[in-house]
Amino acid sequence: MEQLLKLQQKIVPELLELLEKRYNILRTIYYNQPIGRRVLANNLGIGERIVRTEINFLKSQNFIEINTQGMTITREGEIINDKLKDFIHEMKGLSDIESQIKEKLKLRDIIVVPGSLDEDHTVMNELGRTAASYLRGIIKDNSIISLTGGSTIKEVVDNMPGISGLENIFVVPARGGMGKNIQTQANTLVSNLASKLSANYRLLHVPDNLSDKALGTIVEEKDIREILDIIHSSNILIYGIGRADQMARKRGLSEDKVKKIYKAGGVGEAFGYYFNRLGEVVYSTPTIGIKNDDINKIDFLVAVAGGKEKAEAIISTEINNSNSVLVTDEGAACEILNIINSQK
Repeated sequence: MEQLLKLQQKIVPELLELLEKRYNILRTIYYNQPIGRRVLANNLGIGERIVRTEINFLKSQNFIEINTQGMTITREGEIINDKLKDFIHEMKGLSDIESQIKEKLKLRDIIVVPGSLDEDHTVMNELGRTAASYLRGIIKDNSIISLTGGSTIKEVVDNMPGISGLENIFVVPARGGMGKNIQTQANTLVSNLASKLSANYRLLHVPDNLSDKALGTIVEEKDIREILDIIHSSNILIYGIGRADQMARKRGLSEDKVKKIYKAGGVGEAFGYYFNRLGEVVYSTPTIGIKNDDINKIDFLVAVAGGKEKAEAIISTEINNSNSVLVTDEGAACEILNIINSQK
């Protein structure tokens, strides 16, 4: 199969371009339906004439429907969209890229979604959908799932289907921290995910950047201790990854602390910890919950992040995490490989 794909690329290289274009159109319709032709063209950054031609083809194949509200994807279109994703994944050599990154970073596994978040925002939806599919496959009876907040993890939760039949599932926030946007707060996402899994859940209402004395007092509270015991028993952790400079400011750290992190070589952030290029912790946000020392005890670490600008951050947080599964996009994966190979 792999040899056939490589042969097709050499003889009919325009085939991949056409397939990818139609896949991008179907994917954009799927995540934005119902959608009009002009909005679709703007989202994809291509001309309306090209869109009109492709839409006529997709409609003739019964992959989409068109009505007064806009275009929607049919069940047959959904099936072909998923098959196209797998086919393009192979044609672009993403399996080889996955193998190389997995070996270089010593990961448990990696899944690379076709496309780049920098160029197409629907790739974010696809990251969430792919991570949700993986998560669905690893949840068992008695699983304790902890998750961080953020827009990327919100996509995972939003794309998680309802699951029944599992027993004694617990969902908890990975760390304290309220956040400014209630829709992407860990507590909100915990509640939403628990609802989809018919699971039990507990919330942790602790602001970021409290003093050590204040945190010490809070930890002594009986309810907080009980929640922390559950969090520290997590066997699945789902988290996003950010650039150290951006996350430090987003978390409200002072400029002095931001500079301190920068001078220490911090490039990536995950679950409140800031890492340098070697994967060493250079700073941690003062809060309670999952500790970096807990990571090796967790069965499944599921990191979800995309975008070329996050490549260095992804390397810093994921390197040598042998129980980590990375879900990322093609843009970030290619840049990760470039960085790794340039360091030889």
